[in-house]
Amino acid sequence: MGGTLLIAFAAVLLLAVLLSSLAHRTILSTAALFLVAGFVLGDGVLGVLALRPGDDLVATLAELALFTVLFTDGMRVGWPELRGAWRLPGRALGWGLPLTLAITAVGAHYLLGLGWIEALLIGAILAPTDPVFAAALVGNEKVPPRLRQLLNVESGVNDGLALPFVILFLAVAAGSDDLHLGELGLELGLGVVIGVAVPWAAIKLERTRWFAASTAYEPLNALAIGLLVLAAGKATHGNLFLAAFSAGITVATFGPRQRESFEHFGELIAEVFKLAALLVFGALITPSLLASVGWTGWLFALLALVVARPVAIWVSFLRSGLSVREQAAVAWFGPKGFASVVYGLLVLGSGIAAAVPVFQLVAVTIVLSILLHSSTDIVVARWFDEEREVPAWYGGLARRIRRRQ
Repeated sequence: MGGTLLIAFAAVLLLAVLLSSLAHRTILSTAALFLVAGFVLGDGVLGVLALRPGDDLVATLAELALFTVLFTDGMRVGWPELRGAWRLPGRALGWGLPLTLAITAVGAHYLLGLGWIEALLIGAILAPTDPVFAAALVGNEKVPPRLRQLLNVESGVNDGLALPFVILFLAVAAGSDDLHLGELGLELGLGVVIGVAVPWAAIKLERTRWFAASTAYEPLNALAIGLLVLAAGKATHGNLFLAAFSAGITVATFGPRQRESFEHFGELIAEVFKLAALLVFGALITPSLLASVGWTGWLFALLALVVARPVAIWVSFLRSGLSVREQAAVAWFGPKGFASVVYGLLVLGSGIAAAVPVFQLVAVTIVLSILLHSSTDIVVARWFDEEREVPAWYGGLARRIRRRQ
């Protein structure tokens, strides 16, 4: 199975690379390509990738992918950036994230009849946003800088902020006999300690007079730190994901040089793991799964995208100074992407009673999100392109009027 998966991933990756230039200019999405490829190659269609939720390969890939992405996400948001640009992202994270979680949970409870714990678990899984689908918006220089910064910081931080809620609700859903808050708190706290202590010590060590990294090896510095954090978390049973996120923030805060040298290399590594996880996720989605949720499941998925996030953002940004157009862009670009994919895989492999229905609902919401958001990022980005918005005749008329004045 591993060999077949590797061949399939390599082939789709090559296709994605060859189409990447076209994808940047059109509604074609690399993430959607891997999702669709996994679906077609999976058991539901061609049966080339016969993956099961409980396979060790699925669990290991999900773990490594989430660790890598949280580590690189953390590196985008060191404390100086957070302090200097917290006003708008703080609203999105402090108010928007919990409100999105709560509204999504209310919909899952009353529309689908799920218990509150399972509904809150779905809300926590679907609360994070993915920056991949906002790439055209963030990369457009005609989009207001504050809006691009807001989306960058929010999507970089909310994966890590939603994680403790996912862990807590998953532990509660596993049953009261399995819920040990002391052990859970120790695991989370130990993860944070490892994530701060290991990078800090490594960066301080590299600055002593006995050591110095060469230019060629500098990008491997942060990679070595990440691997040490992963190994320490495994050895001590600290939470790997909080350790990864904390480690990324620590490197960004205390090692700007390490952060800069690792940035491009790290993003490529994270992207490879992301795409592999999307391929596996797509392979686990079958036509019968998409049909099994019924019309209420698809209605919930649609409401999670067009009601939960927009309402939460509207409330969060009251009197914020953002224009209606900017608020609409932020509200719409709450796509459910990689973090939700991996959280869904973790739930599926957890063995809780509601694992399958939770995964099914998460899956259809992510599928709908990828299709909708990846096909509208270019369109929304053009809202802010003044040259596209103003007709040529209007610009010429305005210039003539100004001359006469």
